[in-house]
Amino acid sequence: MNIQKLPWAGIRVELEDSSVVIDPLYHFPAKLGEPNEPFFPLESFGSVAAVLITHQHADHFDPQAIIAAYGADVRVFVPVEIVNLATTNGLSNVSGAALGETFVIGPFTIIAANSVDGSGDPQISWIVRGGGKQMIHAGDTLWHGYWWKLVKAYGTFDVACLPVNGAITQFPGVSPFSDQPICLTPEQAVMAALILGANTLIPIHYKAAHHPPLYTQTPDMMNRLIENAKDRINLSVLQTKEIFTI
Repeated sequence: MNIQKLPWAGIRVELEDSSVVIDPLYHFPAKLGEPNEPFFPLESFGSVAAVLITHQHADHFDPQAIIAAYGADVRVFVPVEIVNLATTNGLSNVSGAALGETFVIGPFTIIAANSVDGSGDPQISWIVRGGGKQMIHAGDTLWHGYWWKLVKAYGTFDVACLPVNGAITQFPGVSPFSDQPICLTPEQAVMAALILGANTLIPIHYKAAHHPPLYTQTPDMMNRLIENAKDRINLSVLQTKEIFTI
């Protein structure tokens, strides 16, 4: 199983002659400012059998880019609550996933699992199994109490792709502002990966967005991540387009 890093939170998983992509993004949302990393048309990463979306936020769900790269009829799996949103944006082959549901896509078994959204919107993690390996992509989840239940239900993971930028936001129309992170901090990501029994932690959801005070990435993020992972878990910090092979 090959895991390729896409910009921001995107991951492409390849096995045999098939691939699935999770939260692929090309049109970085304007409300987050100019991105601090380059983005590429999704087709430049290769074809896919299916697209898996963790949640509806515009930095994770880019229907226009999906249609442009893969066609409106590509298989797209989303949380069951946002099927209508996906279809009204032009996608014609959408499946809604409830927690615990399992889907088979070529050599992959795909499972919708727990995640907790920082804005209270519907969100799921995606577990991808194949070739005797399994990985999890947790979207931009907060810290939650489901980590232990996930490993009990599905076993340990070869790779955990977890958010690490612990962002603080001050979006217009939200009052009062909170000083609490809307996704995992570096320390929380390491601990979550340890609970999940992951062999390797691949950090996602960092670099592109940092525009204080609107969206503020946690300070000294990468050094904290490296220090907390040291002697505890294998940390694979991938650059966009780099591939990690399980």
